[in-house]
Amino acid sequence: MHSKILLSALALCASTSAGAVPTRKHARQAPTTLDAAFKAAGKEYVGTALTIRNDTEEEEIIRTEFGSITPENAMKWESTEPSQGTFTFDDADAVVAFASENGQQIRCHTLVWYSQLPAWVSGGGFDNATLLEVVKNHIDTVVGRYKGVCDQWDVVNEALNEDGTYRDNVFLQTIGEAYIPIAFQYAQAADPDARLFYNDYNLEYGSDKAQGAARIVQLVQSYGARIDGVGLQGHLTSEPTTSSGGGVAPGLSTLESTLALYTDLGVDVAYTELDVRFNTSSGDLAEKLAAQADVYVNVVQSCLNNERCVGVTIWGASDKYSWIPGVFSGEGEALLWDDNYQKKPAYQAVLDALNGAGNSTTEETSAAKYKFRNMS
Repeated sequence: MHSKILLSALALCASTSAGAVPTRKHARQAPTTLDAAFKAAGKEYVGTALTIRNDTEEEEIIRTEFGSITPENAMKWESTEPSQGTFTFDDADAVVAFASENGQQIRCHTLVWYSQLPAWVSGGGFDNATLLEVVKNHIDTVVGRYKGVCDQWDVVNEALNEDGTYRDNVFLQTIGEAYIPIAFQYAQAADPDARLFYNDYNLEYGSDKAQGAARIVQLVQSYGARIDGVGLQGHLTSEPTTSSGGGVAPGLSTLESTLALYTDLGVDVAYTELDVRFNTSSGDLAEKLAAQADVYVNVVQSCLNNERCVGVTIWGASDKYSWIPGVFSGEGEALLWDDNYQKKPAYQAVLDALNGAGNSTTEETSAAKYKFRNMS
């Protein structure tokens, strides 16, 4: 009798205990790529610039980490219309094909820019009406070819001096400031669904140039043309350099107020060509990479903090192909992967920020695990 009661009690206890064991809840797997993490945070994309060069390592990074592609040079005027009325699209088509095959957005760049402009345009001696015809034909043809393909267009690029006045170029000399809103009108007519941006560098500091870009937004709007956004290129420095005149990237609060300058005018914003360079000939690399990571995180955080910041495009994947050393001697290492396609501390810092895990120290790509070298 006692043994039966004991066995029944044990069975009841076991049954009750088994029922009381809590079920482990499966934690949400944090995204492991930049684009996925940015989208999980409510944004549209993290993108990069692409030149097709048949580098399989680079292409694999771009394919897996990024959700938007910007043709680095293939859609600029000298590439698409090197002589009047003769258009070449092979390189641009290749970039578009890559993005399309991998389900990536395409951020098209750029239509009207003073640089990488063929001599037949800059030195053609056109009068006002003829140059307008030239601009219209170029925009109609290029935008028309990629109608429905380009999610965004940089319509006008770098039209400002550092003091916020208009940069002297053939378009301003011949047409006047009206060339800017007219270009937007042409682009809107050529592809009504593409989002149209004004794009420039050194806007991030909220200085006179940033105010000039705000006036461009208002100018385009005053003409009744549509402008959907301002692109802040984001070619920044994490320490004083010769090219920056001793300046460094602005802090988070300045970045936030600059984005608000444009979104308060009713347009979107995006970082369009982000890289963060430093002096490469001297100093401690560990410190430099940590400072670089801080700048990247501030930029990404400022975008997260503004509802109308749609995305961040980094101007390349690997330092191997960065434009900076060829333009700014003694400066570089500005991207998220090094020359050997190893992730740098800034990569993990950005991913952690996006995933809300800024204190992570476990990843091999964290600063503590990175193989530093002394550059002195």
